[in-house]
Amino acid sequence: KLAWLGLFEKDKIGLFNVTPAIILEDILLKKWQLLPTDCDMIIMQHEFEFKEKQVKKRLTSTLVMKGTDAENTAMAKLVGLPLGIFTCLLMQGKVQEYGVNIPIKATIYEPILKELENYGVIFREKEEIIFE
Repeated sequence: KLAWLGLFEKDKIGLFNVTPAIILEDILLKKWQLLPTDCDMIIMQHEFEFKEKQVKKRLTSTLVMKGTDAENTAMAKLVGLPLGIFTCLLMQGKVQEYGVNIPIKATIYEPILKELENYGVIFREKEEIIFE
């Protein structure tokens, strides 16, 4: 895959005064570019095993998001929408957290997940009992 990317070629890159990260980004953008009719798809699955009242259970949470074309990608939705929603909530005074936080607090992620449902970002959950 590294050879396919062209990382071992002796071609001139045409960039000046840049970091290796910017060079890699330039290479990847050319190789990974979507055609106008292409669309992406993201599948995310979380699996949790836990005990509840001495019963062992498994919770599986699955998200499938499809992009519509090369510009309106699933990746763009799943990266941009949560940040945009958080920014709106912050500006409306609906988030009371200050400083740098990761979104592990229910007061942050619950309203974002709720709003994401309006954009088709929905986790499907399945809970099952584990028999040993």
